[in-house]
Amino acid sequence: MLFPAIIQTLGSLTLVAFAFAVVLFGALAMPAGRERLRAAFSDNERHPIGWAFGLALIAMVGSLYLSEIAHLQPCMLCWYQRIAMYPLVLILGVGFARGDAGVWRYALPLSLVGLVISSYHVMLQIRPSLELVPCTSGVPCSARLVAVFGFISIPVMASSVFLLILALLFAVRASSQTHASTA
Repeated sequence: MLFPAIIQTLGSLTLVAFAFAVVLFGALAMPAGRERLRAAFSDNERHPIGWAFGLALIAMVGSLYLSEIAHLQPCMLCWYQRIAMYPLVLILGVGFARGDAGVWRYALPLSLVGLVISSYHVMLQIRPSLELVPCTSGVPCSARLVAVFGFISIPVMASSVFLLILALLFAVRASSQTHASTA
C-alpha cells in the first residue's frame, strides 16, 4: 500500500528536479541569468550546496528503500549509480556543514560520472540492443522495475537528480568565481 505512494512521490519529484535543472542551466547559459544567480547566492553560497546535499540524501534513502524494503533487486548499472551517488551525500554534507563553496570541485566528477551511467541506463531501457556488456547476474539492466507516469523509471530518477546536482554545483562554481575575481 505504501509502495505506490512512495513511487508516485519519487516520480513527481523527478519531474520537478528535471524542470529545475533545465531552468538553472538556462540561467547559467545567459549573462543576465548568471548575474541573478550570483546576486541570489552572494550572501550565502551554502544554500545550493545544501540543496544538492538534500537531493543526494533523498536519492540514497530512496534507493535503499527500493532495494531493502520494497525488495527490488538492483542491476549492475544501478550499483554503479549508487557508487557515484552515495559518496555525494558525505562530500556535500561535509561541504555544507563547513560552508566550503569549493566542495563543487570534489562533487562535480562524481555527479558527471553518475549522469553518464544513468543516461546510458535510460537509453538501454529504451533500446536494449545498445547493451555493451550483458548483465550476467541478477536483474537485466534493460528491465523497468517501475514506470511512473509510463516513462519515469529508476534510472530516469537518478538522471534527474544527477542533472540537478550538476546544475547546482555549476551555480556554486559561477558564484565562487565571481567572488574570487572581485576580491
